[in-house]
Amino acid sequence: MSRLEVSKGVPPGDEGPGPGVSDSILPGWDPCRAAGLARLETFTPRMGQAYAANRNTDFGPGRHEQVSGLSPWIRRRLVTEETVVRAAIASPGARGADKFVQEVLWRTYWKGWLEMRPEVWSGFQSERPRHDAGAGAVRAAEEGRTGIEGFDDWARELVATGWLHNHARMWFASIWIFTLGLPWTLGADFFLRHLLDGDPASNTLSWRWVAGLQTPGKTYLATAENIARFSDGRFRPQGLATVARPVVGAAPAPARALPPARDGMPHGPCLLLVTSEDMTPEDSAISGDIRAVVSAAEPGRERFGAPAGRFLEGAMADMEQRCRARYRLPVQRLEVLDGPALLEAAAAVGALTVVTPYVPVGPTASALCAARPWIEAAGLDLVMLRRPWDEVFWPYADRGFFPFRERSEAGLRSLGLPV
Repeated sequence: MSRLEVSKGVPPGDEGPGPGVSDSILPGWDPCRAAGLARLETFTPRMGQAYAANRNTDFGPGRHEQVSGLSPWIRRRLVTEETVVRAAIASPGARGADKFVQEVLWRTYWKGWLEMRPEVWSGFQSERPRHDAGAGAVRAAEEGRTGIEGFDDWARELVATGWLHNHARMWFASIWIFTLGLPWTLGADFFLRHLLDGDPASNTLSWRWVAGLQTPGKTYLATAENIARFSDGRFRPQGLATVARPVVGAAPAPARALPPARDGMPHGPCLLLVTSEDMTPEDSAISGDIRAVVSAAEPGRERFGAPAGRFLEGAMADMEQRCRARYRLPVQRLEVLDGPALLEAAAAVGALTVVTPYVPVGPTASALCAARPWIEAAGLDLVMLRRPWDEVFWPYADRGFFPFRERSEAGLRSLGLPV
């Protein structure tokens, strides 16, 4: 799933990451950095051959010990991709962790790909409201009332837990589009609202891949045999589509240059903005004359399902606590991320610059884009600092994943990671 250049010979069950790119479910999701790091430490010895052999099988809720379950923490950068890859490469118990590292790189690839083609996100946003989200067929699919074995179970599991196994996401998206004939945009929106790890890039682009829009003409067709094999025999749905005709749409635009990002902290008094896109500012290059700290959660979070909403709120609280300890300043929560709120916070402490960890394409970036004219009109700067991991790897995403993967070895070496 999610590959831009999938050959016809790809074995069933080895199709790559599914919509949202995740890989496990835990008994409980503790939305703090410490819990993510603890999970990483526990799973690191199993990142090798066992992961490669068993990662594609959905054994059912609570039975996914063969996969990491790190994606909700990575999504909010409570734990970073670089931290996870360094652990995989450094651990003697994780020898042969190439497949695991590749799955982490898929997430990075999608982020860079969308960053260089932001119109794909804006197109998804503009197309989604054209469909009737309250239509009976969509409502039945979201509530798990289609009568399709497996699909209904996954719909209910997603709403109840905020998570689905990677392979189940692929099957779900394929059935949604080709068997039920529902708009892919509404399925992608359903995932974004409920997934703990719902990410604008990997979720949107993966649904596009299933639909045949991402790599024009290449689709993903769920089959009863594949589902039975990789669901540990739990499901064998009948009546699935036997043909996956690509959804008609415009081909992706050519990649453009990445938006510029500052190399280091600006001089002078700063207002630090921490968003839900990167919730570990203390593990970055941000330092200097920080006069105040403000936090802002993802715009549109009022539409989230209960598990996703609780995870985000808990992660925000954890981030704010760490920021208070790191910067020895109170943290003000902005309920609405806009220009007037940022200007008011900056003026209160005499800040000349609003600085934030880089915000990639998505709802938060759209809000910041709308706020930028206010900030600049007031004579302030808005500075986003990109992490070295993104600075190295995102430019490689100008084409398909396989060219990206070939170039990634040089990227890993440039960060001091042996390959």
